[in-house]
Amino acid sequence: MYVACSTLCFTRYPLDQALRMIAELEFSKVDVAIHEQGPHLRPSEVVQDVALAAQRIRIGPSLSPAGFDVHIEAESAAFERQLRAICHLARLSMVTVITIPAASAGCGLDAEVKRLSSLVQLAGTEGITLTVETCIGTLTEHPDTAVELCKRVPGLGLTLDPSHYIAGPHQGRSYDQVYPYVRHVHLRDTGRNPEQFQVRVGQGEVEYGRIIAQLSRRNYDRLLTVEICDIPDAPFAMDAEVRKLKYLLESLI
Repeated sequence: MYVACSTLCFTRYPLDQALRMIAELEFSKVDVAIHEQGPHLRPSEVVQDVALAAQRIRIGPSLSPAGFDVHIEAESAAFERQLRAICHLARLSMVTVITIPAASAGCGLDAEVKRLSSLVQLAGTEGITLTVETCIGTLTEHPDTAVELCKRVPGLGLTLDPSHYIAGPHQGRSYDQVYPYVRHVHLRDTGRNPEQFQVRVGQGEVEYGRIIAQLSRRNYDRLLTVEICDIPDAPFAMDAEVRKLKYLLESLI
């Protein structure tokens, strides 16, 4: 397993500065957020100039992109064009996994299976693994539904974000059934109340050791990404919390 850092940890800074900060924290791998409403790189920018995007996400040999977290707001054909460009960017950058959101909770499962089947095939043309994140407010907020999606869409994986199972509607129950389908992991610490979705490392309910043990049983040899989101008026120094979780994860793998 490898510990990476998400650019979402440093969204108050421009992308180049965020990448430098991640490198200074001695990460060697970065999970780049490509969000249309984000402050760094946007899908609409990638589709306009893939080569320029590839230059922007590299700052030197010590830090390399290892995953993309993608939020596209375009629809239908425009969505596919943007995702295709991002998959091409991933291949150029030697990134093997891309995470997107599943459809909103309450959407039809059959329609989502059809949509994701097409997108998995699209990503596969560039040799990329496509995953959906386990996320409150989407179909994957319940682990059984997340597993069903993976069973019905060959090649689809999950990006496990346990915070959404701890603080979401599934809280207090096991989500062990998702582990065979996990292809990426996003981590922070989280309490059980909605206002405790992100707390100081060590003050929440995330069982990092157990998560890593479950992944190890399935020969998981991929990323564990520190994703402590850079929120306004955070009650802690972001770089210190990111460093703390990095060291904790490295001690467990």
